[in-house]
Formats: sequence, C-alpha cells, structure tokens
Amino acid sequence: MSDNDGKKTLGVGGGGPRSGSVKQSFSHGRTKNVVVETKRKRVVKPAAGAGSGKPGGSLPGGSGGKRPAGISDAEMERRLRALQAAKAREVEETAQRAAEEKARTEERDRLRAEKEQKEREQREAEERMRAKVEEEARKKADAAAAKKAEAVAAAAPTPKEEAGAARSSGAKPAGTGGPAAAPGAPQMRKAEREREERGRSARGRDDNARRSGKLTLNQALGGEGGRQKSMAAMKRKQERARQKAMGTQSREKVVRDVQLPEAITVAELANRMAERVADVVKSLMQSGIMVTQNQSIDADTAEVIIEEFGHRVTRVSAGDVEDVIRTAEDKPEDLKSRPPVITIMGHVDHGKTSLLDRIRQTSVTSGEAGGITQHIGAYQVTTKDGAVLTFLDTPGHAAFTSMRSRGAHVTDIVVLVVAADDAVMPQTIEAISHAKAAGVPMIVAINKVDKHSANPTKVRTDLLQHEVVVEQMSGEVQDVEVSAHTGQGLDELLEAIALQAELLELHANPDRNAEGAVIEAQLDVGRGPVATVLVQNGTLKQGDIFVVGEQYGKVRALQNDKGERVKEAGPSVPVEVLGLNGTPEAGDVLNVVETEAQAREIAEYRAHIAKEKRAAVGAATTLEQLMKKAKDDKNVSELPVVVKADVQGSAEAIVQALEKVGNDEVRVRVIHYGVGAITETDIGLAEASGCPVIGFNVRANAPARNAANQKGVEIRYYSVIYDLVDDVKAAASGLLSNEIRENFIGYASIKEVFKVSNVGKVAGCLVTEGVARRSAGVRLLRDNVVVHEGTLKTLKRFKDEVPEVQSGQECGMAFENYEDIRPGDVIEIFEREEIERSL
Repeated sequence: MSDNDGKKTLGVGGGGPRSGSVKQSFSHGRTKNVVVETKRKRVVKPAAGAGSGKPGGSLPGGSGGKRPAGISDAEMERRLRALQAAKAREVEETAQRAAEEKARTEERDRLRAEKEQKEREQREAEERMRAKVEEEARKKADAAAAKKAEAVAAAAPTPKEEAGAARSSGAKPAGTGGPAAAPGAPQMRKAEREREERGRSARGRDDNARRSGKLTLNQALGGEGGRQKSMAAMKRKQERARQKAMGTQSREKVVRDVQLPEAITVAELANRMAERVADVVKSLMQSGIMVTQNQSIDADTAEVIIEEFGHRVTRVSAGDVEDVIRTAEDKPEDLKSRPPVITIMGHVDHGKTSLLDRIRQTSVTSGEAGGITQHIGAYQVTTKDGAVLTFLDTPGHAAFTSMRSRGAHVTDIVVLVVAADDAVMPQTIEAISHAKAAGVPMIVAINKVDKHSANPTKVRTDLLQHEVVVEQMSGEVQDVEVSAHTGQGLDELLEAIALQAELLELHANPDRNAEGAVIEAQLDVGRGPVATVLVQNGTLKQGDIFVVGEQYGKVRALQNDKGERVKEAGPSVPVEVLGLNGTPEAGDVLNVVETEAQAREIAEYRAHIAKEKRAAVGAATTLEQLMKKAKDDKNVSELPVVVKADVQGSAEAIVQALEKVGNDEVRVRVIHYGVGAITETDIGLAEASGCPVIGFNVRANAPARNAANQKGVEIRYYSVIYDLVDDVKAAASGLLSNEIRENFIGYASIKEVFKVSNVGKVAGCLVTEGVARRSAGVRLLRDNVVVHEGTLKTLKRFKDEVPEVQSGQECGMAFENYEDIRPGDVIEIFEREEIERSL
C-alpha cells in the first residue's frame, strides 16, 4: 500500500499558498505534522490537539504525541475549525484596536490644532490692539511736534525781513550762496529732519510689532516674550507719564471722622479709616501691640492709631445704636385726633368681659376656660354715634397683676368694674392702685344692678376708703350703674367714656414711623410668632421693618380684631402682626426703623444687655454671698418644673405665681418656660432635671408624647390657672419634712438599781404620773438635767414583760445601750407623732 493511499488533506481558508492553509495527513493510522502556510513563510507546527505526551503526531489539546483513542475524524476537524475561528477573531480585534487608536490620535491632533489656532487668533488680536495704541500715541506725538514747529516758524523772521536785515548788515539773503544764512532756516530744516526720523522710527516699530506677533518654535520652547502687559497697565503708564509731563501733584489725603466704640476689631478700624489693613497692623506692631486683623483693641489704643493716620475721632457707645428710634417731637400741625384706649379692670368674676361682650355683641367668655379671661384682649368698637373706641380686656386674677399693669400703661381711660352684690374686693383695690400709678382718669361701672342683692350705694361708700370719690358722692369720678346681663346703662357708659375722651383731647401723628406696645404675644403653629400690638403713634404698614424688645422682623401681614387682613393700622388700632423672628415679651415697645441691619443691630444689643443683667442677678460676687447661697441651696428643697403656655403673658403670669409658692424650706423653681406646643426638647430637659412638664392651654406633639412615655416624664395639662397653682402647691407641700410633735405621757422615779445577769442594770421604778409604754421614748433626768435620751430595752411587771404600766404601779426598766442609772433619777416618757405640713 503506497503512502498516498489513505492520505486525507484538509484545506482551510481557501487552501491557496498565499492565503494560508492548514493541511493534515493521516497515514497508516498515524498523524503527521500540520503544515501551516502563511503569506511570508511556511512553518511546520505540531497538529492541534496534541499534547498527550506521546511521541508521534500532535492533536488538539495535547502536548505532542499520538491522537488519543476515541477521537474521530469529525471531532478532529471540528477542533481545527474552532482553532482557526479563534485566530481569525484575534486578527479582527487587533485590526479594530488599531483603527480605534488611529481615530483617537486624529481627534487629539484636531483638538490641538484648534487650540493653537484659537491662541494664535488671540495673540493676533492683542498685537493689533497694541499696534493701534502705539499708532494713536505716534499720531499724538506727531501732532505735538507739528504744533511746536508751527510755533517756532511763527517766531522766525519772514524772507523779506531776512533780506532787509542782510542788506542792512551787508550780508546776502539766505539761499543766494551768501556766507551767512538766516537763523530761522536751520531751525526749520532741523524740525523737518526730526519729523522724518520720527516717521521712520514709527514705521520700524510697526514692522517690529508685526513681526513680534508671529510665534516661532524657538520662542515657544525658549520661553521668550513671557507675560505681556495688559491694556489697563499701559493706560496707567501713559497717564502717569502725562501727569509727570504736566507737573500735576498727587491728591491731598482725605481726613475722615471715625466713629469709635468701646472695642473694635483691627479690620473694622481700617475699614472706617479707609486705610489698608496691613498698614494698620504695621502701625500697631510698631507700637508694641502684636495683633491680627480679627482681634479687638480698646478705644484708647484705636484713638492713638486714628490720630496717627491723620483722622478725627468720634467716641460712641454701644447704646448709641438705639438713637435711630429716638425721633423728634411731632409738630402741632401734624397731630390728628385718635380714638381713646379704654382698659376694663376689676375683681375676678365681677363681669368685666361680660360687660365688654355686651358692648361688642359677641361672645368672648364662652371661649375662655371656666368663663375666666386668661389673656389680654384688644378690641375696637364703633358706637351708635359713630365714635370709635379701643378696649383692652385684662384678666382679673391676682396672678395677672403684671399684665394688668401693662394694660394700664398703654391706656387712656380705666373703666373699673365693681359688682353691686360683691362690693370692693382685693383685686379691685389693685386695679385702683394701677390706675393711680399710671395717672389715667377712671370711670366706675357698677355692674350686676339687676340682681336682688345689688347695693350700689355700698359700692360707692366702700370706694371712699380708697380715695375714689364718685360724682354722686360729690366727687369727680364718673360712676354708671350697668348690667351686662340686660344691657342696662351701657349707653350711659359709652357717653361717659366719650365725654372723658373729649376732655383728654387725644392726638397722634399718623404720618410717621409707627410706635406701639405689645399687648400679647404667642407662637402660632401655622403662622409662627404672632404679637398683638396696639399702635400708639404713627401708622404701621405692611412691609415695615421693626424692632420690638429683643426681637425684630418685617411686617408680613396685619390682622385686626375681627380676623380681617388690613394693609395698615393707625394710632389706637390693635392688630396682630406676623413676621417676627421670635416671640417678644408682653409689654415690649415696637418701633419701626429704616433698614433691617439697624433692626438686627438694636435687637442684638438689647439681647446682650438682657443677658448681662440675668447673669448679674444670678451671680454671687462676694465670699459671703457664695457661702449664703451654698447654705440656702443645702437647706432648701426645690421642686423644678417646665412650663409651656399658649401666649407669652400667661407664661409670665404662671411663672410669677409659681415663684411665690414656697417658704424657707421648699420653693418652686421654673427651669424653663416658653410659648407653644410641648416638644421633644422640653421632654429631654424635664428628664435631665427630673421634673414634670406643665402645659397651659397647649398640648404635646406626637414625638414629645412618645418620648415622655419612654422616659417616664409626667405631662400635666391645665386650662385654668387656679388648678395649676393649687396642684403645684400640693406637690411642693410633699417636699416639706413632716413636723415631729412630742406628747409627754408619763413620769417614773427610780427607787433602786439592780444588776441582772444577761440584762445589765435594771431600775426599779414607780410610775408617778401618766403611763409607761414599752414602745415610747424615754429621757433620763438627773437634777432636772437630761443626761440620756433613748429607748427602753425592757419593761417588766414582776417577772413578766408587759407593754405598759399604769400610774401608781411599780415596774422594772432597762435602757438600750445605757447603764449609768442611779436611785433618785427621774424617767420622762414621751411619744413622737409626725404631722404632715402644707404650704
């Protein structure tokens, strides 16, 4: 059998010698080497699949050797095709990577070319601008030279004058070849030569500038040229040259008036002097003061520096920031009449709010807890005659004394309401005192005259004791009998108020910045801090910037007592103001300022002063004060509480009422009070202090309730101030130590002393008075002096232990831990009982 018999040739990829082929021959069941033909050379490789380690042909997956048994020709052909496909994919990926690299290179070249083109255009534009400036400068120089030449020519003699001069002197005229030339001719020729030279130099500069605009490779690599001067720098240089040529002097230094407070930072001092900060710091360092621009220096040092720089000093104080709200007096022609402000005062439950309710034809008390007014309300009422009256309704409870006093300070007329069936009460007397202190007229309204038990005459008589003499008692104070229930006497009351207002001649200037007083303030959930303001002077408009106490803001909205939005509020008009940055105190004064910066500065100054006052009140400065404070804190038990109320006035009044609860042993300490709902922060503070949270007409939000349940903090809600004060007083009473009271129950005299084994000394006694009890306390008296106080260890009657021994009987007594007993001593027997105390 020949070698060619049974040979099998596989051609892959066209089989041509240039395109490459893979051939495999099989002879006598043995695999020969694979011949791979490529474009350049012919390489003999082991057959794919070889690698079994056996000698002979190579197979796919092997390392050389015979084809493993069980590999068919079809499997062998499939493996070879897979190998060829992998090689083809590798070739394609290589070609694709080469194409991508080429595309990236082209993109980089294009971006570089664009950047160079842009830079080139920018340089050309700058060169053109520079050439234009130089051309303008050259033209100006030429014009100046021409003017100078014309002046020289005008000063030179004319040709006729030259000829005359030559004839007179015997010389030839210029240009005739004479020995002497006219003096003006050389100057003219010299000016022409200078003009030609300037033209040539200008042309040369233009050529050089045009050439310098071209960037060569050597210039780019060598770094020649560098940073070019800007147009502004060139203009400044030309301006300096022009001023130098004209001989102008520098400007004189501006002397400023520098306002100097008690302390000022170096940077602020330099700013007020309009000097460089570095110069001020340098001057301070030369004086031996090493500071930076953010450090503060005192006024004396700053004054020395200001004078050194040549400025004038104006000393100011920190309180001068409030000068912007101190306005001048109003002119008489600017004043206009305003409605009177009437405050309703009197004892609790004498019908103040009901009387005002009848006047307004509304129902106010129905919205108050228990029918008692807890807040100050401000209302405006128009009478049948068209007169406008502004009423302030103040609470009548004793805890609201401060709120009533604020109402009296902003009012024009006080209406004192006294119940005809109750006469003058303690808070009626307080109201009289507030009205007299404020210096305002008073009108007495005797209410509840429709009742059977009413006695108006008794009311008038009781008022005499407090120096209030009504008209019916030949006095000057008007009195009107009214009934809030039936409406009796209301018209007479309004007439009396109108008459009193006419006598007062109330005027205000509505055409100025508003000034008013805060009647009430609260933190509304949806609207934020809200203040009820009674405008006293000027007109408060929407958009005004104001400062009130330690707070400031901008009027976002105004709302009158009927709940209607208004754009402005004039004198004696109560409105709710929205737009504050915080809740002010009831009684704070509202002032409108020009800018928000002024308002912020004034508010920060007032807050700083208030903080210093609070710190000064709570600080103990001397050693005696420190020792006294430490002793008081040790001996006094405190009940801490956290108070949250719906309005500022109520919160203040509650705090004042709670501070009055207590004595030398127990006191209530309000660690925090505020306006608004009880929050999680309040619960955290109460937990840290171990105290309850008291809410007056407010409730805790959901996170606060959850926190209170987790931390075990008690929240107590109240709507009537009586209940709140009573509960706190009862809780504070629990901190009082019980009173120990001794009751003497008997006496016994010692007749003899015996020694008993395992017991010690035993006194044989006779109970002379009362009874001797085993559980009672005893004192041993020797010559009426107490030598021991303790308890009994044993009490026996004969040999038996007994609980007590009656008077006239004998017994045996032994003291606990004491044996120094003698015949003739007297034993005093007593019992202690604890009595609970209350405030």
